[in-house]
Order: sequence, then C-alpha cells, then structure tokens
Amino acid sequence: MKQTFALRGNLVYTKKIGTMEILEQQYLVCEDGRVQGIYPELPQQFCGIPVEDMGDRIIIPGLTDLHVHAPQYSFRGLGMDLELLDWLNTNTFPEESKYRDPEYAKKAYDIFVKNLTHGATTRACVFATIHNEATLLLMDRLEEAGIAAMVGKVNMDRNSPDYLREASAEESAKATREWIRAVAERHYEHVQPILTPRFTPSCSDELMELLHDIQKETGLPVQSHLSENLGEIAWVQELCPWAEFYGDAYDHFGMFGGKCRTIMAHCVYSGEAEIRRMKENGVFIAHCPESNTNLSSGIAPVRRYLDEQIPMGLGSDVAGGTTENLFAAMRHAIQASKLRWRLSDQGLKALTVEEVFYLASKGGGAFFGKVGSFEPGYEFDAVILDDTRLEHPQSLEVKQRLERVIYLGDEREVAGKYVAGRKIL
Repeated sequence: MKQTFALRGNLVYTKKIGTMEILEQQYLVCEDGRVQGIYPELPQQFCGIPVEDMGDRIIIPGLTDLHVHAPQYSFRGLGMDLELLDWLNTNTFPEESKYRDPEYAKKAYDIFVKNLTHGATTRACVFATIHNEATLLLMDRLEEAGIAAMVGKVNMDRNSPDYLREASAEESAKATREWIRAVAERHYEHVQPILTPRFTPSCSDELMELLHDIQKETGLPVQSHLSENLGEIAWVQELCPWAEFYGDAYDHFGMFGGKCRTIMAHCVYSGEAEIRRMKENGVFIAHCPESNTNLSSGIAPVRRYLDEQIPMGLGSDVAGGTTENLFAAMRHAIQASKLRWRLSDQGLKALTVEEVFYLASKGGGAFFGKVGSFEPGYEFDAVILDDTRLEHPQSLEVKQRLERVIYLGDEREVAGKYVAGRKIL
C-alpha cells in the first residue's frame, strides 16, 4: 500500500504551455502515488502524515526524455564532425554491435542507468539494440533504479552492416515476439516495452507489415525517427516511392499515430502534408535540439508545431546529444529557436523558458498519461533542486533561480527524486 506524505518547499509547475505556477513554501501532498493537492497549510485530514521540509529548495515535476539511445551513451562527444548517415556507419553501428556481448552490455548500461538516476529525468523513451538479452538487461536495470521507462528492442533488417542486421523480416519479428513474452514474464512495475523500428531505411516493407501485426495484437506504442536529415529523406523517397512523404511510409503500416500511440523524433524538415498528418493522427514529436546541431541536421520549426497544437516533448538523443541532462535540452531548444528566428524564419518567434519547461515536464510526460504536473490526479513525479552551488550576489525570485538552473545546472542540482510517489534518490 502506497504511503500518504507531503513535501514542503518552493513549488514550480505548469498547467498549460507558456505559463508557470509558482507557489512558495507550500505543501505538496502525495496520496497513493498521485498528487492529492497543494496547500499553504496542511488540512486537518493530513495531520500526522510524514512531511519532508525542503526549506528554500525548489520542487519541480520530474522531467521526461522522449528520445534517448542507451547503447550510444558510451560514445557521447565523439564523431561530432559527421552528419547523420556517416555518423551511424562510423560510430553508432560498430558500437551497438558490441551489445551482443552481455558482459559489455551490463558494464555500459550500468553507467547509463546510474547517471540517468542522478539527473532530473524520471521518465524516458529509450532505444536499445537488436539484441534481446541486452535489451532485457537494460530494462532490468531501469526497473531496479525505479525509472519509469518505455524501452524498445530495435528492429533493422536492411541497409546496415552484416554484424548489426537481423537475418530477415521474419527473424526480426520472431525475436520481437520472444522479447515481448520475456518482458511479460518479468512483471515489471516501472518499465514497459515499446516497438522500435529504427527508421524506414533500416526496415523493409515486409518487416513493417509484421511489426504492424504485432502492434495490433499487443496495442504497444511505437517510437522511431522522422525527417531528421535531408539525405535520409531523399533515401526514403527512393526506398518507398509509393509514399506521399516520409511519415506516410509509417502511416501506410499503421504506425503513425491514430490508434497506435507514436513518438517520432526530430521532424526537422516535415512539410505541410506531414505536419497535417501528424496533427490529425496525434503523433508526438520528440524535439532533440542538441543532436540536430551536432549532426548538422538543422533546426526544427518548434514554434510551428506548438501553433498547430501537435503534442511534443524534448529528447536528449544521446549520443547525437552529448548529455542526458534535460536542463541542457531546454536551453538548447531556446538557443536553436533563436537562431532559426534570426537566420531563417522571423515568423517563428523564439521559445521562452516557460515553454521549454512545459515541453520537458507536462508536454513530454503526456505520452505516459497524467504525468509532468502537480495538478491533482497526476502521478507524483517530483525533483528537488538545490541551487546553492550556483552562487550569486543578488536577491533572486524563485522563477529566476529556476531559470539559472535551466541554463547552468546539471545533476549536481538534483537533491532528491520521486517517481509515482516512490523516492528513488
């Protein structure tokens, strides 16, 4: 039975994009793993419950990383002079092939999960590799750490090296079914499977059809990549000449929103038809600004997606991105939007601190349900921030202090963390 308790401190959260709710020195009550309410003084009904007083620390909702590649964590900061397709062949594929060795996978994933646990991320959508054993090991580690995650065994049966290509569409689908069965047998509390065709160039039409069958049978969500790089888009046009646009190649196989909950990372070059389809189908976008810069992909028109009310959150996209720190993703999103506004399209104004805070919390959290806010009924994901390391001579308001954490902070500011009411740090 889950405990009822309260945290007291400076609460900051968002109800809608572009706004912040700031409640100083108030009580945040957790009941059965969900937010019960916020009070300036505890009501009589809660007298006697455990209360942890955080003093002048800031309490925010847990942050959601909508797109991260766990096996790539080992080579962060390497090969950043390459564009996407060359980077995959030079760095990513050789590294991911190492995860066929369970000992290597254990060593690498222990580092990834340890660092993820100490940061502000409470939820994540994670790519693993094609290897079932290593993917299950990753899920075991995340479960033990208490991180709420959706983890995908990657599918790829074409256009990759022999050492990282599944033998056929049938073998890929068979391995996916075996992995799903193994996940069910483990009875995870915090970790769920998500179908993960790497991207259209690496998945044959036959494989996509088989994955669609699995998706219909299981109801699992889907994650993949979309319109990240101009060369990638041209390649998809060659591989799928029947598709109206890149996203249509996924939609043709029933894995582009609608009845299938879907995240597509990047969407840097989505055209009018693709944007319209994403909006109609409720496809989530994972905006990965640092990766888009590091791999010379471009700058996604985030303001346009917000205006269209397309659901969206942020992704670290390690190792295209160099860090799992979502404060960095927030500041990179602001900076990239400023460059797009100044250099490309002055009709799309730059993002604000309030907007990126929403994307990192409630925006991305929505893929997991009622997650990412302190509104009543939301799952109790909370991060306690201690910003005393960021010394300053002036008197700052709570919002200003949080803004400094977004621009200057990392895991050193994270003093505690709860996921669905369970303290994990």
